[in-house]
Amino acid sequence: MRESKAWRNILRKRQNHCDWGLCGYTMKPLLGFVCTLMLFIVYRTTNYQYLQTELDSKLYRFYTSKESLPDSTNLKGLPRGIIEARSDLELKPLWSTSSSKLEANISAPHNLLAMPVGLKQKRNVNAIVQKFLRENFTIILFHYDGKLDSWQDLEWSNKAIHVVAQNQTKWWFAKRFLHPAAVSIYDYIFLWDEDLGVQHFNPKRYLDIVKTEGLEISQPALDPNSTGIHHRITVRKRTSKFHRVYDSRGSVKCSDASDGPPCAGFVEGMAPVFSRAAWHCAWHLIQNDLVHGWGMDIKLGYCAQGDRSQKVGIVDSEYVVHQGIQSLGGPSAKKTRNNLDMTKIRRQSTMELKMFKQRWEKAVKEDTNWVDPFLRRRRIRKPRLIASLDS
Repeated sequence: MRESKAWRNILRKRQNHCDWGLCGYTMKPLLGFVCTLMLFIVYRTTNYQYLQTELDSKLYRFYTSKESLPDSTNLKGLPRGIIEARSDLELKPLWSTSSSKLEANISAPHNLLAMPVGLKQKRNVNAIVQKFLRENFTIILFHYDGKLDSWQDLEWSNKAIHVVAQNQTKWWFAKRFLHPAAVSIYDYIFLWDEDLGVQHFNPKRYLDIVKTEGLEISQPALDPNSTGIHHRITVRKRTSKFHRVYDSRGSVKCSDASDGPPCAGFVEGMAPVFSRAAWHCAWHLIQNDLVHGWGMDIKLGYCAQGDRSQKVGIVDSEYVVHQGIQSLGGPSAKKTRNNLDMTKIRRQSTMELKMFKQRWEKAVKEDTNWVDPFLRRRRIRKPRLIASLDS
């Protein structure tokens, strides 16, 4: 009985304390602390999930310069100064006999020629490579027919990098072996087809014009007698050093006021040349599963690092002859007895073109923060044209 009375007295005293607000006063700090702790845990968990999602969605994000290294948990085991985020395609000797030679190579400009090649075009490829080697280009050849050994008799073969993959396209190779981090030392990247005649082309003079005119994306003009000319803007103008706009009275109406493909800001996929910055963008534009690259040329101007009507151009004084030899499908493709069915390849290319357009439209619709820079320029330019006509 005494124990029960003692408990009642304790409860009565506690009730009295709560009545005077003492209970609430002592509990509020505790509740505030608990709520703050819970909010902190929720915030940290949500933030961690977000960061993890960002890391998972960006493959090879660690391929950046040392000045902007990513905060990746995968690299936390390394001291910051030892992380080498970039690479190149330069062949390295097993031992060095001259340090001065290595120092000279570091200071010299670096440019890259990358081509898909087949044995049937060996003679033409040899002529192209020899011209570029004279200007100290790095050469990487993508062998789509698997026949590598037959190139070993060429004097320069051991100086080039050879990648072999049966029946793959230029864009398949480029997406997998020309990652921006692996080609970051190169000022310009020539991603050419193998069927280009270079009798009238000099790489050094070409790049001199590109640099002077500030072209981020370019191509050599095509000789008017070339086979397979699809867009007239790529045809050589005999009286000019280079041009950005195609003026025509044909089915496609182009004028000096034109600022978009195929009248301006356009190069074709057979012989594009990219600056380092433009290639960083173009590589991300290449769709990993759409290996024929159809439709990409129309969108390359978005990678021109500015106004495509000024940053994209055709060099006329250094031109090539497009021989139009079909290796992996094209306009004149026919069925053959080889493993490649050209008709099916062309059908696949057409389907990929449709898919690429659909992906672009879907991406534009879903990315509410993206603004088409060229659509805005057209809207600005149209009132100016109307005003000039009125005056």
